[in-house]
Amino acid sequence: MRLEEFQIETENGERIDKYLANEMSGFSRSYIQKLMKDGHVYVNGKAVTANYKLAYDDMITVEIPDLVEPDIVPENIPLDILNEDDDILIVNKPKGMVVHPAAGHYSGTLVNALMYHCGESLSGINGVMRPGIVHRIDMDTTGSLLVCKNDQAHQKLAEQLKVHSIKRVYHAIVCGNLKEDSGTIDAPIGRHPVDRKKMSINYQNGREAVTHYQVLERFGDYTYISCRLETGRTHQIRVHMASIRHPLLGDTVYGPQKCPFKLQGQTLHAKILGITHPTTGEYMEFDAPLPEYFEDLLGRMRQNR
Repeated sequence: MRLEEFQIETENGERIDKYLANEMSGFSRSYIQKLMKDGHVYVNGKAVTANYKLAYDDMITVEIPDLVEPDIVPENIPLDILNEDDDILIVNKPKGMVVHPAAGHYSGTLVNALMYHCGESLSGINGVMRPGIVHRIDMDTTGSLLVCKNDQAHQKLAEQLKVHSIKRVYHAIVCGNLKEDSGTIDAPIGRHPVDRKKMSINYQNGREAVTHYQVLERFGDYTYISCRLETGRTHQIRVHMASIRHPLLGDTVYGPQKCPFKLQGQTLHAKILGITHPTTGEYMEFDAPLPEYFEDLLGRMRQNR
């Protein structure tokens, strides 16, 4: 069991479960409420319930029980490998594949495939559920994903991510006709205040998020764009483009429920990944070709233009 502590330094009045859900990234509000129900959250030494209102100088102590992690089994799942050496692996992730095991997805993930392909040669920094994983992309997003085969490489590349020196360019199709040929969206992203499974623009509790977009082709009702990330927040491109009323085609979470094309989630592809190699110091850039469904979609739009 580990402890986390928080000191309230302002006149607050906020519910403790809401406050902790914003402060403790990676933990849902429902999980925090369960911790309270089980007597693992204290204010000034006394156990509290979820509706406790915070006051100035309150000291919160949260007991986080150790997780009992399931055994993750290597699986012989084919991988589209763009590049591999002793330190890193660049994978072109297909649509519908979850990156790492989590509740409801303990098999068929990229990690299951990596464990079969790499054996013991994966970094262990992110624990047994995420060996080798430095960053992730959503289940229905395709394209370049960086995997580290040892802890030294992982540490160096995690630092590059932290200082925003990794080049990440995505291609997407958005709804509507963008007014400008290029632009920058600079708006912080945090958990949605009501739907905790979603992210949203959140100026009060969000983290810095910057996306630069460029129009590649126009199709009237749709626009083909590239997006360069400065930051890598959860659902960043999806939230940012929806915030300027141009949600990603096929994205039923942040865009319209109905789509005129038969798609599996958002039309988003991690195309270019540029890193400084952790051992050689050489700058390397990898370009994942567009998946077949994306090329087909562009072809149909060009015909109908």
